[in-house]
Amino acid sequence: MEIKTIDASLLAKMFLAGAKNLEAKKEWINELNVFPVPDGDTGTNMSMTILSAAKEVSALETVDMKSLAKAISSGSLRGARGNSGVILSQLFRGFTKGIAGYDKLDVIVLTDAMQKAVETAYKAVMKPKEGTILTVAKGAADKALELIGETEDLTVFVGEIIKHADYVLSQTPEMLPVLKQAGVVDSGGQGLVEVLRGAYDALLGKELDYTIEGAESGSGMVKISAQAEEDIKFGYCTEFIIVLNEELSQQQEHSFKGYLESIGDSIVVVADDEIVKVHVHTNDPGLALQRALTYGSLSKIKIDNMREEHQEKLIKDAQKLAETQKAEEEEAGRKAASDEPAPEEPAKEMGFIAVSIGEGLGEIFKGLGVDYIIEGGQTMNPSTEDMLNAIDKVHANTIFILPNNKNIILAANQAASLVEHKQVVVIPTKTIPQGITALINYIPEKDAEDNEKRMKEEIGNVKTGQVTYAVRDTIIDDKEIKQGDYMGIGDSRILSVGKDMDAVVKEMVSQQIDEDSSIISVYYGEEVEEEAADALGSYLTETYPDCEVEVHFGGQPIYYYLISVE
Repeated sequence: MEIKTIDASLLAKMFLAGAKNLEAKKEWINELNVFPVPDGDTGTNMSMTILSAAKEVSALETVDMKSLAKAISSGSLRGARGNSGVILSQLFRGFTKGIAGYDKLDVIVLTDAMQKAVETAYKAVMKPKEGTILTVAKGAADKALELIGETEDLTVFVGEIIKHADYVLSQTPEMLPVLKQAGVVDSGGQGLVEVLRGAYDALLGKELDYTIEGAESGSGMVKISAQAEEDIKFGYCTEFIIVLNEELSQQQEHSFKGYLESIGDSIVVVADDEIVKVHVHTNDPGLALQRALTYGSLSKIKIDNMREEHQEKLIKDAQKLAETQKAEEEEAGRKAASDEPAPEEPAKEMGFIAVSIGEGLGEIFKGLGVDYIIEGGQTMNPSTEDMLNAIDKVHANTIFILPNNKNIILAANQAASLVEHKQVVVIPTKTIPQGITALINYIPEKDAEDNEKRMKEEIGNVKTGQVTYAVRDTIIDDKEIKQGDYMGIGDSRILSVGKDMDAVVKEMVSQQIDEDSSIISVYYGEEVEEEAADALGSYLTETYPDCEVEVHFGGQPIYYYLISVE
């Protein structure tokens, strides 16, 4: 069926379908992370960004192009998380500028909007890098321009754009050597392609579920409902490890996977010489376990009833909503009862917001004078909206934001650009130790400009190493990494890899130290015993006598140690 124009109602469905498709693929996209760390979050960041906009779209009472464009732009801008999410929000921002003035979209309008999308996103990134989501977006926009005059049928037009975007995505490893070495395409680019694919399905009129969980429905264009139990095809999430009697042949592994596919879905089978890790969603976990027993003994068996979990989630969500509504009503009552507003204390000159996670690190930041801590970091990048809420809560004329993660700096800058009533300065701290150093070098007697300059200079003297574990086999920075290996990750590359964490930590520090080093700071995570951290501190003190060594409890998840050298 030929389609020559898209109205606001159809575009809304296309946007929601794109959001749903990205949400469905987010874990797979997370796994495309170049570094095989357990906090790959591109898919999650992009999904949460677009879902923020999707909720606003779903809540529209009437759908016209202007209100739809505003919902998409505003929702994604405020919900943007991580670099990939911020870039996605900027693509939407540019695109919606191109469509807001039209009642219907044709190939000409869509092409112009795609050009504006790419232009806006490239401007938002200080140093655009090819081989990323930007490259895929530009490839799609260039293809749209090339197709002008060839067809007016949007089903053909959009289909060809997606084919080309997919091709450009496949070439990203040739543009970024780090992708090629890791054997993956760019995760942000993959996320964008999944949005386009979902939108295309809606354009073709496929039967799709447009519901966005957690949104308030508008006039009936999109009804918001929780997924019904009967929609969960396979009710039990089943995981276990097979300790093999003998190594599986390729034929046996293929046969086992085929059997699991016959009784369920979401199948993962990872085999090596001695063990096989298995994940499957099925209605009869016993069948999976019985077949697995033919290959060896079983350990770490975990079976979760997803239907039961779903019901519990619905109940908790309903309780949370009720509590929120009650709190809002009580707050409204208190405000209504008060005739005179409480006198507001005068704003202080300068305040601080820091992004951090971990009990110990939080206490360190508070002790250094941080007014508001946004919980997040490697495992959860806060959104632009989170930043804006924090800025509102800090009563100061100038507010310094310490993102403490390179993937949060863009969101912080985006928040700063949206604030008019306060001066907001982002100190581009890429790690927790850089944030701590910035605070230590803050001088209250100096003005904001002097402090900004001083803090930015000092964070450049900090080298940071982080120790975690690998979630998959890969080769990166010429190092062969196996799943479960410990990794010492420096500011720009992996410094050490091995089976023994103690050895990995020591090797990592040895590569950070040089003749100018004078301070080594160790922040140990929630999974590290204090005795082990103290022993490491003693080793570093003995090995590097010219350096002052400090050991602190950080309590951070995922990363066993954060170690800085200055």
